[in-house]
Amino acid sequence: MKTEHHQMLDVGAAHSGTTARILMVAGGTGGHIFPALAVAEELRARSDWNRARYAIEFLGTRRQLEAKLIPAAGFPLRVVEAAGLKGIGGVRKLRNLLVLPITAIRAAAILQEFQPHVVVGVGGYVAGPVMVEAALRDIPTLLIEPNARPGFTNRVLAPVVRAAAVGFEETARFYGEKACLTGHPVRTGFFEVPPKPHRAPFTVLAVGGSQGSRAINRAVLASLPIFAGEAERIRIVHQTGEHDYNEVRKAYQERGFLAEVHAFIEDMPGAMAQADLVVSRAGATAVAELAAAGRAALLIPFPAATDQHQLENARVLERGGAARVLEQPELTPERLVTEIRELLEAPETLSRMEACARHLARPDAAARIADLVEVLARK
Repeated sequence: MKTEHHQMLDVGAAHSGTTARILMVAGGTGGHIFPALAVAEELRARSDWNRARYAIEFLGTRRQLEAKLIPAAGFPLRVVEAAGLKGIGGVRKLRNLLVLPITAIRAAAILQEFQPHVVVGVGGYVAGPVMVEAALRDIPTLLIEPNARPGFTNRVLAPVVRAAAVGFEETARFYGEKACLTGHPVRTGFFEVPPKPHRAPFTVLAVGGSQGSRAINRAVLASLPIFAGEAERIRIVHQTGEHDYNEVRKAYQERGFLAEVHAFIEDMPGAMAQADLVVSRAGATAVAELAAAGRAALLIPFPAATDQHQLENARVLERGGAARVLEQPELTPERLVTEIRELLEAPETLSRMEACARHLARPDAAARIADLVEVLARK
């Protein structure tokens, strides 16, 4: 494993006077899209500085999240039909298998048309066939592995890719000499979140990931009667996901509880700036954003995540003193209320957890990964 910049000398001049074409393969969830956007924005900034010139395009699916976020960030988005295979069976698995040849054909056509100098993948089922096709064409490939335990696709891709940018030391062993410890790239706005004095009224930010979490949504709503006498002391900002938005918003209104409810929060740094405590899933992007923002968290890992990678992510923050972990089988309204109350009633504990979170952050992660892209483009 390489822990520094791979002795990257003169990488900025790698494509002076030329344009390097970079294809970012990311889609499906915010956990795949946001890290890719952070690296793409770093590369675009380098183009603006005349350090090098890049033509950056994204490849994803037709899902609403990437169709909204990627063009909004100013990057072209190409789409493929893709479907996952891990953790499913029966007719659905057969149907998804039949999609694979379509994905491969479309990926090959995009690679032929765009002729990228480097393909960067962030995992997920869309990355698998595209990264394999790129490797078969001898196009340099870089895998961004944000989780403490790699998911199925990224483990399968390990022998194929040229390099792997890993977010945790625990992850490097899966990739051997290909691994470079870079940290997990997040948007710069998270590093600009200021410290917050902890006093009533407290703000709890409940986040179930970019697509929401039904288990967290229901547990928070079920806890409201217990919090009934504390409505003036505790305010909730809640990202529900599209599916539960109307139900959750209506439930808060019926209970007369002050809450700010969103299907999706675009300005997550702003939401974290308000928060005294964050109740969250433990996807790699979520834990990296918490560290960057310096926010104390109560993490509830998604139990069906591939190979329990969310639990592994959560344990990293817990061992670092930045979070408490509440596993979903133990998630009752009473337990949730107890955990939240204990933390809000101990401002010194919150401040200590925040300091630990900031210690785990890697502000230069996007720059380190961009350096790797430059080296591969030069080769």
